[in-house]
Amino acid sequence: QVQLVESGGGLVQAGGSLRLSCAASGRTFSMSAMGWFRQAPGKEREYVAGIASGGSTYYTDPVKGRFTISRDNAENTVYLQMNSLKPEDTAVYYCAARSSFDVFARADQWDYWGQGTQVTVSS
Repeated sequence: QVQLVESGGGLVQAGGSLRLSCAASGRTFSMSAMGWFRQAPGKEREYVAGIASGGSTYYTDPVKGRFTISRDNAENTVYLQMNSLKPEDTAVYYCAARSSFDVFARADQWDYWGQGTQVTVSS
């Protein structure tokens, strides 16, 4: 069983930055793909970024060049650095883990989820 706890959300003005953290329990963190999803009110949960166990990173087009996903296997933590934030980035951000080494963009391919952290970007 894996538990994920997100932190770092908040309110920021457009153009600002936030860094989200996700602390994971479990001995297999280094072998697990990790990802970030987000869900805005009235919308489906959408994929934001993923990092494979080997370190390869993947991003959805709207965040490429602005967001960076990284992981610290020694700390069992994955991060999402968000720069140049826009009002359309406003959502609840969820950390996710897969019991596999590779990344998928579909939410139903992920096995474990955190409780979510709110990110609000004001214009």
